[in-house]
Formats: sequence, structure tokens, C-alpha cells
Amino acid sequence: MEQSNRKWWILVTVSLAVFMAMLDITIVNVALPEIQKKFSSNFSNLQWVLNGYTLVYAAMLLPVSKLGDIIGLKKVFLLGLSVFVIGSLTSGLASSHLWLNIFRGLQGIGGAAMMSLSLTIVTSSFPDKQRGLALGFWSGAVGLAISGGPLIGGALVDSLGWRSIFLINIPFGILAILLGIFFIQESNRNSNEKIDFFGFLLSTAMIFTMVLALIQKEMHENYSWIDWHILSLLSLSIVFFIAFLVAERKVKNPMIELSIFKNGSFNGANIAAFVLGAGLYGGFTYLAILMQNYMGYSAFETGMKMLLISGFTIILGPMAGIISGKIGNRWLISGALLIGAIGMIVLRHMMKVPFEWSYLIPGFVLAGISNALVNPPISNAAMSSVDPKHVGMASGILNVFRQVGISFGVVILGINLTEGYNHSLDKQMMGVQNIPAEFKNQMLDVFHKTGAFAGSQIFESKQAEVFKQMPAFGDIKNIVFSAFNTGMKDVDLFIAILLLIGSFASAVLIKKRKPSNQTAVIHMDNAASENSNLK
Repeated sequence: MEQSNRKWWILVTVSLAVFMAMLDITIVNVALPEIQKKFSSNFSNLQWVLNGYTLVYAAMLLPVSKLGDIIGLKKVFLLGLSVFVIGSLTSGLASSHLWLNIFRGLQGIGGAAMMSLSLTIVTSSFPDKQRGLALGFWSGAVGLAISGGPLIGGALVDSLGWRSIFLINIPFGILAILLGIFFIQESNRNSNEKIDFFGFLLSTAMIFTMVLALIQKEMHENYSWIDWHILSLLSLSIVFFIAFLVAERKVKNPMIELSIFKNGSFNGANIAAFVLGAGLYGGFTYLAILMQNYMGYSAFETGMKMLLISGFTIILGPMAGIISGKIGNRWLISGALLIGAIGMIVLRHMMKVPFEWSYLIPGFVLAGISNALVNPPISNAAMSSVDPKHVGMASGILNVFRQVGISFGVVILGINLTEGYNHSLDKQMMGVQNIPAEFKNQMLDVFHKTGAFAGSQIFESKQAEVFKQMPAFGDIKNIVFSAFNTGMKDVDLFIAILLLIGSFASAVLIKKRKPSNQTAVIHMDNAASENSNLK
């Protein structure tokens, strides 16, 4: 097959793979109630169905990127796909929550290989002039998977049950493996480079402990940042980070070539990826809670509404790749993040109680445009700012920044929402005149224990039965909803600040790339030419 046609099939293959990898981060949310019923599991065990995948996925992004450079991109990518399919099959057949959590970790290993190496493969397969367009399609698959997870998950759970969200990966995974075997060409291996086992262990431990600390904070709202459960993990992460920096300066073949961080464009792209993950993608969690627990939408209906954000990636994602070639990555990233910040400010201004869908539409549209425009140039800026031999490494680092950003955002935004909710709740309840003080304290105790995320479920609980007899019950419900609105406004403002920081950093750090006459400098391009000569 001609190389011009082959590269588009490569793009289809890797886009399918990254769609599955990212989808499995978000799709499980809507299946948790069914999984809980099946295994009679407590909430802590249930959360590990989500966090087990995320934790292993984040920790393995750097190691698999390096293995791809040493062993070969195609081999490691297909191996990752195979591990992901096996993990999906075993997760779908799991007989207990413990085995499900273990198999989700197996999925995470495969997902990390698919996600990290796919970006390297796309970058390596396309010449400079077409790379932006290709990365636009790749980014569209990522954005669609993240925001489309609730819709797809809701449809599968409602029609086929919770096991289907894992088993659905098997036919598509096998298809991707077959396409990969046929179309992806192996990259040139660096036979002189050896695996940096010490760097491997330190980098994995660093990311593992950092993300685990964030997960602990997310799972235990009552833990402060200086609680030993969190502080010990964060301290360990810092120790591993320092040890990693020292070790990488001394070894001959480091896990990460630290000199790439001297490049301003590479740093700007990573900052943009982090704030996008922390702000926009982290915020999706709480927009879903708003729509399901306070506006009464089902998981499927919530997914349909979220398409207003993700749908833009289908059209604007490829266009963004073309535009970045015209105006440069710098201004497209900066402008797109600015649009996202404006969207969050508009959303903050429009939201009020009682919540209505029409209040969310303008902010969702701007967030969707931002999401669609920003991903392709972030990937392009990061990958084009490093030497070809460091492309795999750059891909792993970029994905780590994005994934750690998502984990950080979910935790920090959750803290902002909870603090805003509790402060507003206490203030408003103290202002209610026709309820005895002891009942106020009882109600506040119930509302604080159930938390900001319970929504309408608070008033369906047994603890709240006594309050329904009170004349002021309608006012109390309005107070709870208003308190959540206050918390969401704090979240929207924080997201806007994050995106503005990213917009400013991108404008300052990312430089216009100097035009290059070399269009075949990447490993796979060399491999392609060698293969064509052999033919």
C-alpha cells in the first residue's frame, strides 16, 4: 500500500485505540450504582474501580513511552492493545470487586501504552504540513472520549448491563490490533540505548505516590492537606522526584532527557495540557453532578447534554490542526484557553436556582469550542519542539501532565465546591427564622454528612424524613440548591483562573517554530523509506 494511504489508516487505528483508553477513564462513572448492587460493595471499594485504572495509567505513561523508543513503537503499542483487551475481558467477567479493581489496573497498563505511543506514532507518520491535521483528528478522539463517556456508558448500562462497558472493548480492540499489525510500520530501534531501570522505578514511584495522594484527598473529604495519609504520600513523591533528578543527571541513558525542559515551547505546551486537564476536564465531573443530582437528568440524558461540549471536536478538531499551521500553535493555544475561561465566567454569571438547561448552553458552547481548538496545537507544539529522537519521551511527559492535571483538578475543584457549599449553607440556615435552633443544627449535621454531591437524594434519605413535616421544608430545599450553586460558582471561577494562567503561559513561552526543510526526520519515516526501497 502507498505510504500516502497507509498513514491515514494508521491515524484511524491509533484514534480508535486512544478513544478506548480515554473512554475507560469516564465511562465507568455511570455503571458504579449497578456494580455496587452486584457486589454489595462499600463506597471506598467502589471508588477504586475508577481510581485503580487512573493510578496505574498515570504511573505507566513514562515507562511505556521509553520502552517504545528502545524496543519499537509498533511492538509496544500492539502489546499495550493486547493487554488492554485482556484487561477488558477479565474486568467484564470479574467475580468480585477485588478482582475488578485488579483487572482495572491491568487495563491501565494497556491504556497507558496506547495513549502515549499513539501520539508518537501519529507524529512520526505524517510530514510537517499534514501533522497538524492528523493531530486534530487524534485530539478529537481524546476529547470525544472524555466528554462522551457518560452518554456511551449510560446507553450500554441501560441496555446490556454494567459488564458491557468492559466487554465492548474486545471487538474494537481486536479490530485495532489487526489494523495495527497490517498498517503500522515499525520504528527504528535505538540498539545502543538501554533501559534505565533505576529511573523507571523512581519515575513510576514519583507519579504513583503523587496521584495516590490526590486520590486519598478525593476519597476522604475530612482529610486536610497535612493529614499524615496525604502528607506522607506527597513527601514521598517529592523525595522520589529529587532522587529521580539526581539519578537522571548521572546515567548514560536516562529515562528522561532533562535538557528538553530548557525548551520554552515544550514547557508552555505542558502547562497548557495541565491546566486543560485540571480545569476543563476536571470540571466535567461536577457539571455531571449538577445535571444528574440537582437538575434530575439521567446518566444518558447528561451524556447527551455534554455532547454540546464534545461535539465540537468532530468538526473543529481537524480544523484546528489546519489553523495551527497558518497562525502557529502559540496564539491558537492561548486564544482557545482564553475562550474557555470566558465560557466559565459566562457559566458562572448565568447559573441560578432553580437550575435550567438554558443557563448552561452559552458556557457549554464556549467550553466546547475551547476544547476542540486547544488539543491539536498543544500536541503539535510539544512534539515539534523536541528532537525527533525525543518524540516518544515528549509524548509520555505531555500525557503525564494532562492526566495528573485531571486528577489534581478533580480534587481541588471538589474542595472549592464543598467549601463554598458549606459556607453558604451555614450562612443561609442561620438566617431562617421559623425553625427551632436544635432542628437547624440537626439539619446542618445531615446536610454536611451527606455532602454537596448528594443533591436531591438528601431529601430522600431516612435522616431527612423528619424535616419534611416542617412548614419551611420548601425553603430548606431551596437553601441546599442555592448553596450548591454558590459552590459551583467558585468552581467556575477557579477553572477560569486556571485557563487564564495557561493562556498567559502559552503566549509567553511558546515560540513560533522555525520552518524546516526536513520532512522525513522521524524514525518511522526512515523505516517507511527503507521498506519502500526493499519493495
